[in-house]
Amino acid sequence: MTTRMPVAFVGHGSPLNALESNRYTQAWAAFGESVPTPRAILSISAHWFINATAVTAMPSPRTIHDFFGFPQELFDVEYPAPGLPELTEEIADLARPKWVGGDVDSWGIDHGTWSVLTHMFPDANVPVVQLSLNAYKPLEYHVELGASLASLRDAGVLIVGSGNIVHNLRSMDSSKPGEGFDWAQRFDEAAAELLRERPGDAPALHEHPDYAKAVPTPDHFLPMLHFAGLLAASGEQPDTLVGGVDYGSLSMTSYTAGAQCPSGAENGGHGAGLSDSTDPSNTNL
Repeated sequence: MTTRMPVAFVGHGSPLNALESNRYTQAWAAFGESVPTPRAILSISAHWFINATAVTAMPSPRTIHDFFGFPQELFDVEYPAPGLPELTEEIADLARPKWVGGDVDSWGIDHGTWSVLTHMFPDANVPVVQLSLNAYKPLEYHVELGASLASLRDAGVLIVGSGNIVHNLRSMDSSKPGEGFDWAQRFDEAAAELLRERPGDAPALHEHPDYAKAVPTPDHFLPMLHFAGLLAASGEQPDTLVGGVDYGSLSMTSYTAGAQCPSGAENGGHGAGLSDSTDPSNTNL
């Protein structure tokens, strides 16, 4: 009998977190250590935001360095996990009538995925498949799609959403490591409340007065909606893996469900940032 896999949403922040040990990356590592070896990992990354719903279907996905203004050491990172092309058909079947295509050559494993998995599964020995975010669909679509994939957990697939609930690069303030603006904290807390009480209604965050500041573009918000759909499908309560807002406007809050993993600290440190000379809005962070 296959062990039911947990599910997670991770606030991934700066790609430099791939190289650092901090309270966030330590929490990701603890989660990875707590998970029975998955058959595969399905990652829903903020950084594959396209005009269709697709799944990577290549046997050996490439490591994508989709960012700017970071040290060469980060561009040298490789995450050589295999793919699992057969999972594409399983996902497409579960998603029907929503259409999901297979991508054999245009994408791979982007930093929204590998900056997290380098800590969760540092040996890169578990097959990794990415699901794109369809830029043309309403918020409700992403909750529904997440819910439709819930049975993958019983087939040995670990589903990890990777984004940031609050992600406003233009408002980032390097003088505020480990601190959040009031509006960012409010929105992060509102998301936590909805995930606990009414995950299927997570798109209602669009009506929150701080939504426009917290979510100036939807890409980093949408992976959380897939996680919300998975919660709604299972009826599980989310656990906070680690919480916090960094640099004023970047929520690093991460959640799990169905995991046997202790929660991380709510404060006492911060995640990776940027150099003072780097403009966050030109990094693809």
